[in-house]
Amino acid sequence: MMNVEWQFADKEVSREEIDAVSKKIGYRFPLDYILCSMVNHGANVEPEVFDVGHKQKVFGSLLSFDESSPDNFLKVYENYKETLPTGVIPFAFDPAGNLICFDYKESEDMPKIVFWEHEGAWEKSILVQDEGLSVEQAEERARENIFFVANSFTELLESLHD
Repeated sequence: MMNVEWQFADKEVSREEIDAVSKKIGYRFPLDYILCSMVNHGANVEPEVFDVGHKQKVFGSLLSFDESSPDNFLKVYENYKETLPTGVIPFAFDPAGNLICFDYKESEDMPKIVFWEHEGAWEKSILVQDEGLSVEQAEERARENIFFVANSFTELLESLHD
């Protein structure tokens, strides 16, 4: 399939455990991600470099479905959901604290993969209250920190290089 090697994964999780998280956040995860995460959640990958436009970024690690992990999927989602645009769901970190995410804006079944840069990102509620932006304007501003990476999770993995 792909020439990637996962390292330091957390204990395997069931499809049901991943589906339960999916239900809590209100978005269905793509099957390629579910199958990968069942055995590789919490892991980092080699090779780890991917391209965002003309810049190279590094894939840190998949979020974990282990509730005791500091990189637990739901904890990370809760920490960032006020800053991320609607429909942008993180599934991995880069080493600098940015997020690799699913973007469900155009499709609920086939989310695109995007890179979210945390620098300059604000909670949408602060933009509305302090900056006087409308909810729609705050949403547009939040999207300024989103950059296209791939059309699918598999395409992201296939694009990884040294």
